[in-house]
Amino acid sequence: MQINTNKRSVDLDPREAQFVQNPYAAYDAIRAQLPVFKWEQYGHWCFPRYEDVNSLLRDRRFGRQILHVATREELGWPEPPEHIKVFTDHEKHSLLELEPPVHTRLRGLINRAFLSRQVERLRQRLINLCNDLIDKFDSSGEIDLLPAYATPIPIIIICELLGAPASMADQFLAWSHDHVAMYMARRDRAVEDRAVAAVSAFSDYMRGLIAERRKSPGEDLLSELIRASDEHGKLSEDELVTTAILLLNAGHEATVHSLGNAIKALLENNIRSGLTADHVEEALRFDAPLHMFTRYALEDLDYNGLKLKKGEVVGLMLGAANRDPARFPDPHRFDPSRADKSHVSFGAGIHFCIGAPLARLEMEVALQTLFNRLPQMRLASRPQYKDVYHFHGLEKLAVTR
Repeated sequence: MQINTNKRSVDLDPREAQFVQNPYAAYDAIRAQLPVFKWEQYGHWCFPRYEDVNSLLRDRRFGRQILHVATREELGWPEPPEHIKVFTDHEKHSLLELEPPVHTRLRGLINRAFLSRQVERLRQRLINLCNDLIDKFDSSGEIDLLPAYATPIPIIIICELLGAPASMADQFLAWSHDHVAMYMARRDRAVEDRAVAAVSAFSDYMRGLIAERRKSPGEDLLSELIRASDEHGKLSEDELVTTAILLLNAGHEATVHSLGNAIKALLENNIRSGLTADHVEEALRFDAPLHMFTRYALEDLDYNGLKLKKGEVVGLMLGAANRDPARFPDPHRFDPSRADKSHVSFGAGIHFCIGAPLARLEMEVALQTLFNRLPQMRLASRPQYKDVYHFHGLEKLAVTR
């Protein structure tokens, strides 16, 4: 890593092995010298300090999309390649990528079907699922908790929320992995082709499921979305399909990383009992599943002396912000008793993660059940992180009972 304070730039390969395994050391070095820097490999300005990240997440001069206030010609953007048109057309309807007023309408409809009190009804189902998975663990050798526990919990719950049979879990998982690879640093043509195929296949599947639910509504989230749409403001079928895919990707990928990272942190700190919501919040702060979220400047502006042109991208470094000593004293210490629980792992502002109540419940139940059932569990080997930046999750989490 090379830090150039004169140019306010950092030369750092996000796929470099040492950085993948411990990005926090790099964040500390950068944050100490530069409050904002141009990340050479990405080509945009990045903010590693909590105060800036928290502020920019809420600053309405920045947005997740830009083409609602500027044309491609104005921005100097070429048309997207024809071979990813299916993917880009799908993304246009994603809640994650929208700005008001469309975002306001869509989020309001989803909120009606995804309130915390409705999520709480899943607690007993989660307890049963976690116990069922633990019952299937190998009693004699090592257990990799990622495929055996952390992965199936959120994917099975998402299947059930969407009204799909649990037998679709593996297929949903494959589609999700191929889709989210589009956001990783190692994207290439093969990745793009797989993502397009995944979006096409999942869209076709969801259109069939939507048609079934319109004829015969159930108690699942998809039926609730259809009801909320019909009663309170029409959602197009494209919006329904994209929302279902977003729930799959956001509801699965981040939760798997969060849960794996949390188990690792608890075991390394020898915390095995008395697990509460405080442990969940500290785990989310300590080792966040998503380390960078981008925004567009929606106008020419000045942010604390940094002049940005309309359409410029900024990177908000969630993982770095969560370990900022200016906000969290002794930030590299895992401390569930911290009074300040205002991490930014779920974002902030109008794009605050709509699935946060579900993610928190899944983590709380999964951690409590696992450590209650296996109080003597130990790490079998040192966990290694995957090369999936800007996500941050483990390759393997091997334990012994």
